[in-house]
Amino acid sequence: MVTRYKKLQEKIQSRYEKLPANQKKVADYILDNFDDIPFIDVHRLSKLIDVSVASVIRFSQSIGFKGFLDLRTEISNSLKLHLSRNTVFPLFDKSHFQNDILTSIANVDVKNINDTLTMIDREIFDLAITNILKSKRIFTAGLGISYLLAEILAYQLTQVGADSSVLKHTHTLFHEQLIYLNKNDLLIAFSFPPYSKETVELGKYAKKKEIKLISITNKPTSPITVYSNLVLTVKSENLLFTNSFAAISVLINAIATACAMKNKNHAQKVLKESETIMIDYDQIII
Repeated sequence: MVTRYKKLQEKIQSRYEKLPANQKKVADYILDNFDDIPFIDVHRLSKLIDVSVASVIRFSQSIGFKGFLDLRTEISNSLKLHLSRNTVFPLFDKSHFQNDILTSIANVDVKNINDTLTMIDREIFDLAITNILKSKRIFTAGLGISYLLAEILAYQLTQVGADSSVLKHTHTLFHEQLIYLNKNDLLIAFSFPPYSKETVELGKYAKKKEIKLISITNKPTSPITVYSNLVLTVKSENLLFTNSFAAISVLINAIATACAMKNKNHAQKVLKESETIMIDYDQIII
């Protein structure tokens, strides 16, 4: 069931591409800080985003509200039932760990996991698993650190019986490798800041070829989402100007585990055969 909270977010996302630049900044901030909006007035919001009050009001009107006050009221009402799910894991008490960088990093990662568990629509997640299991072949893709994440997911899926591999970034561009994919295949792309133009172009080309694309990214309005059939949004905030992997790792493990559980016999057979091969070739100690 789509909640009131989710409907409002989807309403903003559906109008996002047609918004002018200043209003996109308002949309980005609201989607990234949904829980804080009931406590911010229009003047404070305009200063936080560095846009005019008029831009905030026009944004509110462009998505169907009389003004920001009406939008803020709707967000507040939509959060009433939703906020009880917002903290799955408690944060560490900072007062007991003064100037402790390990605790500070752990708190950021715990918050990322909490926010991710709240943000991901379980129906979308289940649909992603169904698409993976139905696909003949699964290809994962990403650049930079996203390539490592894509490689891990491909490995995890292979371990549970899916025909999965990562698109290599060598002498050929990503979209050149899509020549060999067809409508029975599935592409899963990782796209995190700074967004790779080549990964976004990969999504665009996949849509042109009618290859299904699941994107794993940090916000519902990241560039690749325009070309995606399904979007799994993961919080990846870090104290440095990089991405944290905590919540992303949880999602990768959840995808592989869900695939194994829904196709248990096949997954167990593949794991057993893999173990036998490793033993036969003297690759593991028993």
